[in-house]
Amino acid sequence: MTTTDALDAEHARLLALQRLGVLDSTPEERFDRVTRLAQRLFGVPTVSITLVDADRQWRKAFVGLDGPVAQREGAFCDVTIRANRTLVVEDAAADDRFADNPFVVGDPHLRFYAGHPIAAPGGELVGTLCVIDTRPRRFDDGDRSLLRDLALWVQGELQHDVELDRAGAVQRGLLPRRPPELDGFRVAARCVPARGVGGDFYDWCATADGAGFVVADVMGKGMSAAIVAASARAALRTALRSPSLAAGVEAADDLLTTDLEEVGSFVTAWCATVDQDSGLVTYVDAGHGLASVLRTDGGIERLEADGMPLGVSPGASRARHRVQLRPGDRLVVVSDGLVDLLADLGVPGGDPRLVDPEVALPVPDGPRLSRVARDVRRAPDAGATLAALLGLADGTFVGDDLTILVLERVAS
Repeated sequence: MTTTDALDAEHARLLALQRLGVLDSTPEERFDRVTRLAQRLFGVPTVSITLVDADRQWRKAFVGLDGPVAQREGAFCDVTIRANRTLVVEDAAADDRFADNPFVVGDPHLRFYAGHPIAAPGGELVGTLCVIDTRPRRFDDGDRSLLRDLALWVQGELQHDVELDRAGAVQRGLLPRRPPELDGFRVAARCVPARGVGGDFYDWCATADGAGFVVADVMGKGMSAAIVAASARAALRTALRSPSLAAGVEAADDLLTTDLEEVGSFVTAWCATVDQDSGLVTYVDAGHGLASVLRTDGGIERLEADGMPLGVSPGASRARHRVQLRPGDRLVVVSDGLVDLLADLGVPGGDPRLVDPEVALPVPDGPRLSRVARDVRRAPDAGATLAALLGLADGTFVGDDLTILVLERVAS
């Protein structure tokens, strides 16, 4: 390799390291767990997940060391990534390559080192998982294999973060940037991602008589779900503008089936068009089942749901339903993330209609649920309704994406 090639490779490696977004980040249990496990398995005092920066080593997780930063010059981990293989030094003091190394003759007075390289998604070697001791040790083939497996575990965690970031960007790109122009209506919506990026999204677009709306959820998480969601959004937008909404959803189902079968997924979707003059909502429910109308008298009407998810039964006919929104009524469509959250808080079955605000459930969160139910019913507009429902997640673990869309017909 020429000097120019080496400089280009190092530049690419450092760029890949920066793109991981891990340098100088706070400790994380998922990485700390690996270092503790390696310490027990190998019986060593020191373990480190080390990322090799331009002129320093930075440790994402470590045990048995004073701090997260050390110089790169003379580092065993630097030698490991340059060699692109497991490096084992059983007795550094007796090894001509390392006997005068500053990490051997000075702190931490290293004698034993074993490290395996960690790669970024593009294959660039950005660091190591290494085990260290201040006395010589033997390290056999079984130990090497175990160290490699642990290093690949760390590598998977780092690369998973990159995938989630990319999927998150795709997911955010699916959401509309501006509310629809719909005279006599107000719209509020939000998608709150959970631990991993999934395929939840909401969408709207203009139609000949008003506007069309979608709330959908792709089974699965990560980049594959986000890509399927992008395809589903395009297909369902076309369905919203079709002369027949039911036929449009059937066509979308046919279009998506091959992609869904290839990834072993399906999509639940609630699709509707709204006539802005009459307030008539025409909708097709494809396995979603989580739409309700909050009436001005405080009642909640759960809308009919009788369709299968997209990708489950291609070629099946879709039923069209209608519901009338009167001035002051609010249509609320949620994802199953709200159902799971409500179930965790004690609502039987996670019923998204919440509970009777005057009768607290006999669970620790009963009073809070009654208060939120009251706030939802009394909310003056779509934005306040959305805020009240999102308030359920405050201080609470949310295990799935939480998506809510509220369409309000403004009272005259």
